[in-house]
Formats: sequence, C-alpha cells, structure tokens
Amino acid sequence: MSSSSSVNEVTPVSLFDLFFQFLLIGAVSFGGGIIAYERILLIEKKCWLTADEFMGYLAISQTMPGLNSVNLAVLAGDHLRGVLGACVATIGLILPGSLFVLIIGVAYTNNTDHPLANIILSGVAAAACGLLAAITYRIGDEHWKHLKSLLIIIPTFLLMSLVKLSLPIVLLIMAPIAIYIYRPRASS
Repeated sequence: MSSSSSVNEVTPVSLFDLFFQFLLIGAVSFGGGIIAYERILLIEKKCWLTADEFMGYLAISQTMPGLNSVNLAVLAGDHLRGVLGACVATIGLILPGSLFVLIIGVAYTNNTDHPLANIILSGVAAAACGLLAAITYRIGDEHWKHLKSLLIIIPTFLLMSLVKLSLPIVLLIMAPIAIYIYRPRASS
C-alpha cells in the first residue's frame, strides 16, 4: 500500500489509544454488529484506514480461521503499529467479553444450587435463540418467499431441532437435496 494511503503513517497511533478504542468496541458490541463498529472506528472516527484498506483487511480476515472481527483487529493493529499493535488491538477487543464470561462463570459456579441461576440461564438461552432466529430471518428475507428455499429450510430445521441430528449428518442428508433442487437446468 502506498505511503500516503493512511493518516497513521504521518502521525503514529499511540498503543494506548489503539487499545482503548478496541476496548470500547469490545465493550459495546455485545449482540453483534462488531464489524460495523470497527468500520466506524477505523474509517470514520479515527481515519486510521481508508475504505479500500478496510475492505481489503475485511476480505483477508474472512479467509483466516477464527472470528472475522478479531482477525480484523489483528490486521488493523498490525497495519497501524506492527506486531505490538496487533496484540494490543486484539487484547482490547476481546478483554471485555472475556471478563464478562469469566465473571458470569464464577458467579454461576458459586451459585449452581440457587434456583434463580437456572432461571436466568434459561432466560439467556431463550433470548439467544430469539436473537438468532431474528437474525436468520432478516438475513434470509428473500428465501422465505421461495418454495425451493423452504424445501431446504424446513426439513433442515426439523432434522436439527426435533429429530436432534448432528450438523454433519444433517449436511449429509440435506446437501444432496439442495444440490438437486438448485441444479443447473438447460435453457429451453
């Protein structure tokens, strides 16, 4: 990338600012949207990356194992401050969620016999299912309107939810059906 492509090359980003900004993203992004928060930070708020750089790093992050948001923090941190920047950005991003899970885990471990603990966990599980269902519906908005898609969606849901088959088995069953349904047809 050219030397004039980012503001960060003229004035280096402080490690503290890099850590703090990614810490804020990690703290406010529970429930999703973390890539959008990273985009706002990196392009609009701090101008640390150009839109093209962000899209390039996002594309690379999607090819790497792990969470895209964490991979993006590693790549952006490395771009801004090298290996130390990658470590600082990543720690800042994952620290709030890690601490939250650790605190909840310790609280649950110390209160497993308390009747309220299981009620709270059931509520969290129900909320997570509702959130996942809403996101799935929103992402697949157009697919709910097509019979071909419903012939794949409904049996997949039934096999996993009611029959309780594992994902690999459901894929072995449904993939050939989906391939058959969506097979290329010769134009008439």
